[in-house]
Amino acid sequence: MFEKISLTGVDNAGWLRLRKSGIGGSDAGAICGVNPYSSAMKVFQDKTSEAVEEQDNEAIRIGHDLEDYVAQRFTEATGLKVRKSNFMYRSVEHPFMIADVDRLVVGEDAGLECKTASVYNADKWADGNIPLHYIMQCYHYMAVTGKRIWYIAAVILGREFTYRKLEWDDELISRLTAIEDDFWNNHVVPGIIPPPDGSRACDEVIEQYFHTARKESAIELVGFDEKLRRREEILGFISELQEEQKQIEQEVKLFMQDNEFASSERFHVSWKNLDSTKLDTKRIREEMPELYADYGKVSHSRRFEVKAA
Repeated sequence: MFEKISLTGVDNAGWLRLRKSGIGGSDAGAICGVNPYSSAMKVFQDKTSEAVEEQDNEAIRIGHDLEDYVAQRFTEATGLKVRKSNFMYRSVEHPFMIADVDRLVVGEDAGLECKTASVYNADKWADGNIPLHYIMQCYHYMAVTGKRIWYIAAVILGREFTYRKLEWDDELISRLTAIEDDFWNNHVVPGIIPPPDGSRACDEVIEQYFHTARKESAIELVGFDEKLRRREEILGFISELQEEQKQIEQEVKLFMQDNEFASSERFHVSWKNLDSTKLDTKRIREEMPELYADYGKVSHSRRFEVKAA
């Protein structure tokens, strides 16, 4: 069961505020830890902050503008008619779960998610595959709307159109609902930041929350000795692997000598000339300090270091 929230007359800022009231389909993959571009911590920040951030980049613009085209191609490929829904849906049983769907399929208990993908991500759709965070998005929509089937269609820009069919899975939907319930009720509601996952998205959130240290402040480090010992061990492995990587690259360079390209049946190697120009900021600061002061930009960050006691 779900309730409908009319989107008639709702502008983009109002829509973004509605999205803060629950977990949407595009949040599901991040909360489950399978979205390479986001994280549970990033979703937490979005849901608990007052800011309404209107994202606008070329990828978002292309996806929005081509949504109708993807839906049209889906109809041409399948014969199934689709329609827009001017509602946001909210689960009655789990009111923290909301859905703003791309299309509903006419005459079938199903919905449609429309995607566009760069040709560089074409491999993620090869052989019937679907990026995992998109799978979780579709099952989230099924969980909210109760629909038993969700199609996902994608245009790989400049290459192909493809679509997939996902069917109701009790176990997966039950697990997804439990993960979202835990995230909402044990983190968002009480305002407790979820644990990090090692992603760049988590780095960005932590830096935003704690961007400035209190001078000379210190606390006792409790419970991290074993993890920091493991960190040192990992750094040792990385150093060894980087040295091995560098040695292999040096051997190939020595073989290539002054040639720009080298090829085999499996690999194509390039070792090109690159010219770059950099400002000598040290010289500018010494010879033209007023100019340096006018155009110098101060950046603020925190450096993380670990030293043995």
